[in-house]
Amino acid sequence: MSSQPKALVILSPGFPKDEADSTCVPAQQVFVKNLKQNFPHLAIVVLTFQYPYYTSEYLWDNVTVTSFGGKNKSGVSRFLIWIRAWIKLRQLFRQYQVIGLLSFWLGECALIGSRFAKRNKLKHYCWILGQDAKPGNKYYEYIKPKAGDLIALSDFIADEFDRNYQVKPAHIITTGIDPSMFSTTGIERDIDILGAGSLIPLKQYYLLVNIVSILRHTFPQIKAIICGKGPEMEPLKIMIKNLDLENNITLAGELPHTDVLKLMQRTKIFVHPSAYEGFGVVCLEALYAGARVVSFVRPMNAAIKNWHFAYMQDDMVEIIGDLLEDTGQDYSSVAPYLVKDSNMAVMKLFSYNERA
Repeated sequence: MSSQPKALVILSPGFPKDEADSTCVPAQQVFVKNLKQNFPHLAIVVLTFQYPYYTSEYLWDNVTVTSFGGKNKSGVSRFLIWIRAWIKLRQLFRQYQVIGLLSFWLGECALIGSRFAKRNKLKHYCWILGQDAKPGNKYYEYIKPKAGDLIALSDFIADEFDRNYQVKPAHIITTGIDPSMFSTTGIERDIDILGAGSLIPLKQYYLLVNIVSILRHTFPQIKAIICGKGPEMEPLKIMIKNLDLENNITLAGELPHTDVLKLMQRTKIFVHPSAYEGFGVVCLEALYAGARVVSFVRPMNAAIKNWHFAYMQDDMVEIIGDLLEDTGQDYSSVAPYLVKDSNMAVMKLFSYNERA
């Protein structure tokens, strides 16, 4: 029996630079933090390729992180990051009894992770998390993963990947939420509509502005908040001004994760207008915060309590309007997927069960 400590190595394009960096891959950092808490005897080592934008080795919530500071550069610079990651993996392979490798997204991390695992006869799983399931992912041809090597974030992602690459991921594991991050005190529901995410065209927050503009005719005092940053911030500001919605919609910018969760607990309806979404963990968080959720994309085939789905803007307006008119809404917490269950499901794949 080996005397070396056991370790799971996680490869990711980005990871928080410190504990205060709550907006960097929030779902993944919650997963990793809870993984370490639930399996304290297992060393968790994260290799992050592009962000933070500097080279460093540091401790994050008892997890060892090595940052290669790639800064999303291409060409030779990116290839050199791959070489450094490979060298670090060899070092970890000598230092620990590595139970396997887990890559976030089907991208460069999965390319390096899968090849190193194959060379050293290790388990490797790639967690397909969103747009990496879309057509045109060049890394699919480089890796050619088997179904058993793939974890899909949702039924939607599994079907999307199968449709585009004719490979159906064998495992479906959502990331889940951490209940300990939420306040237990009662809070007034003084926000009618909340949206939170990256302000990019794919997320379609202009639709949310349109929806509020329409609903204001029925609900003149409607109050909405949009959290996030991105290239659509200025167009949204202009749109809100042109529609005379400055008293109805607040663009809050990027907020710490804990602040967004507090807003969710004040919210009646969380609206996620994205045209494409692997599984919006913000939607799960909103459900746990007691809000109703309305979105276009259905992540799971099974129904989820208090989560409503629309096909187009008119449907979303009608659903939200009906919810706002119902003054007897039940804002109790709904928790269909917990992060501890995600932890257990992933560790089962690596045949590791030494829990706290």
